[in-house]
Amino acid sequence: MLSRLKKIRVVTSIIFLIFTSILFLDITGVLTRSLSEKVLFLQFVPSLLEFINITSIAAIGFIIIILATLFSGRIYCSTVCPLGMLQDIVIYTKRKFLKRSKRKKLRFDFQPAFNWVRYSILTVTAVTFLFGNLFLLYSLDPYSNYGRILTHLIKPIIIGINNIISNVLEMFDNYSVSPLTFNNTDVFAIIFALTVLFIVVLFSYKNGRFFCNTLCPVGAFLGFLSKFSLLRIVVNKDTCISCGVCETVCKSECIDTKNDYIDFTRCVSCFNCFDVCPTHGLKYEFQPVKFLGEKRIEERKEDPDRRSFLLSLVSYSLTLTGISYAQKKIEVYKKNKIPVFRPNPITPPGSVGIDYFTDSCTACQLCISACPTHVLQPSFLEYGFLGMMVPRMDNKIGFCDYECIICSDVCPTNAIEPIDTEKKKLTQIGKAKFIKDNCIVYTQKTACGACSEHCPTKAVKMVSIENNLKAPEVNEKICIGCGACEFACPTIPYKAIYVESNIVHVKAEPPKEEKIEEKVDFSEDFPF
Repeated sequence: MLSRLKKIRVVTSIIFLIFTSILFLDITGVLTRSLSEKVLFLQFVPSLLEFINITSIAAIGFIIIILATLFSGRIYCSTVCPLGMLQDIVIYTKRKFLKRSKRKKLRFDFQPAFNWVRYSILTVTAVTFLFGNLFLLYSLDPYSNYGRILTHLIKPIIIGINNIISNVLEMFDNYSVSPLTFNNTDVFAIIFALTVLFIVVLFSYKNGRFFCNTLCPVGAFLGFLSKFSLLRIVVNKDTCISCGVCETVCKSECIDTKNDYIDFTRCVSCFNCFDVCPTHGLKYEFQPVKFLGEKRIEERKEDPDRRSFLLSLVSYSLTLTGISYAQKKIEVYKKNKIPVFRPNPITPPGSVGIDYFTDSCTACQLCISACPTHVLQPSFLEYGFLGMMVPRMDNKIGFCDYECIICSDVCPTNAIEPIDTEKKKLTQIGKAKFIKDNCIVYTQKTACGACSEHCPTKAVKMVSIENNLKAPEVNEKICIGCGACEFACPTIPYKAIYVESNIVHVKAEPPKEEKIEEKVDFSEDFPF
């Protein structure tokens, strides 16, 4: 019976991994909206933040995970967590590609727990979270990191393959596959995702689930809770022959066969040990909770280099928490006549305002991946150093579609609150600002009007000036800050019109409906 637990775990984890991946890799945009709420219900950090924001039964997924951990250990880490499953794939791939003569390198050995490291990271992350900053939390959150890896590294490849297929089919007059554009090519986001992927792959290749048990704050928290689990894996001293087979397949390196000890705080419930044990020397049973501490095991191996690395990592994390929020990226073009000064980034409709958004967003990039116009982009320093990777609206790349509410539909933390189309059309996220001295109508005496043509509310209206020319005029009361005018403005290297962010979103006035009176000459045979 116990040997079947691994099969159940594998099937469950594959299902979660497939559907979680679809959310970020769906190039049609259809499945992401329909699956997001169901698939992300049990993701720990998004569920926790959503519950804080809306306090609804629809956001109790993290509570279910906590209760499950208190009952039977860290099943979240082996079945629901996508980054954990990515590590399992690396380990499995290594086993398959290694020659039989080299498979001994895949064997794991018991390693002492780096409790001071993982609990230090957990403490610092919790403290910064309580003080209103999520940088450390979303930088180490496994779900958010998995989302960034798929959005910035894998999805561009899929879109590229789609476009190659589209071009080949067009050569045969087959247009069944449409080409796609992809503008999520932020260099910093790509570097960040590559760095995380490299660290995760390296650690999992050499040390199994080391990332989960040392660097991940979610793993540390659930590991602490698992101390009090009612159902735990323990050594059956009556049947165990200390053969050590279970220790060699333990990805968490938490089984010490020499001392008949299992560090259940690091066990991720992969159940590999049950699958290989020849004598049923392990059992999964109810155990009394020990509140006075656990047996201390002498460390069999010391790794000064790894300890030095981890110490440096913690020092780096502590340094990050002391950096000021004040750093802002000011968008200034050197050749501008009148520089564009945008002191605050623009947040999407439904995000309430900058403070609410940054206090709730885990920078998982799901909204960025789902945005059809690509206006949502990962930030660098726009929110300050501790707000890196949080999405912002970049009107140089796209604009917020007047009818679109996809980002609010897919956001797993409620950082972008659900908003209907009618409310979205009256949500003012910013105001358009016109720079007369940058506009080609004034500087080159050339007719334009691109900004007015693309404005969905007609907050930008063309008015007569001189020599039969018309120039833009902004009505800030009905402007919603969608950025269509800024995106359409043809002036380079600067813009003559741009959106200035509202720190807190407000309600705009409804657009004025203009009646067009057409004079009809009924004497004509065809008055239409």
